[in-house]
Amino acid sequence: MSDTALKQNNQRLLWRMLIVAVAMFGFGYLMVPIYNVFCDITGLNGKTGSVDAQSLDGKVDLSRTITVEFVTSLNETMPWEFRPAVTRMQVHPGEIGTTSFYARNMTGQAMVGQAIPSVSPSAAAAHFNKTECFCFTQQRFEAGQGMDMPVRFVVDKDLPIEIKTLTLSYTFFDITEKVKDTL
Repeated sequence: MSDTALKQNNQRLLWRMLIVAVAMFGFGYLMVPIYNVFCDITGLNGKTGSVDAQSLDGKVDLSRTITVEFVTSLNETMPWEFRPAVTRMQVHPGEIGTTSFYARNMTGQAMVGQAIPSVSPSAAAAHFNKTECFCFTQQRFEAGQGMDMPVRFVVDKDLPIEIKTLTLSYTFFDITEKVKDTL
């Protein structure tokens, strides 16, 4: 093989490798939005919906009662106290439920946290809609500060009949380093 043919082969290989690298980067970059859309559509991964309170039709299915359980956890690096006001409540599909969660920064410095919700069983996630939730925003707490944070929700009337209990869980994560320019 001549030097010219070898250089051409090497250039083709280099271009192919660059195209593969760009394609891999693009695929990796698009995975999060694609995954989020997929979870929103299917209700997988416990992602919940959110609705505007005015968009609810106000019709309540009094023939069914659903038990909603509330569970909290903290990321291992999160030095906060975090708990639900109640651990369970009964609601009728279509009825607006209201509860709150208490969080307190146990450190001597300001911190920012973000709560990530999850609903199980996963088949119920698409039918659990929040109208107000602290998980929609980053929560800034001063040193030692505590507060009650409300959650308003509606269990959709189309929730499968076999689901009698669903669990809303929140995990609070420390995102102080990611937003430290706002402190």
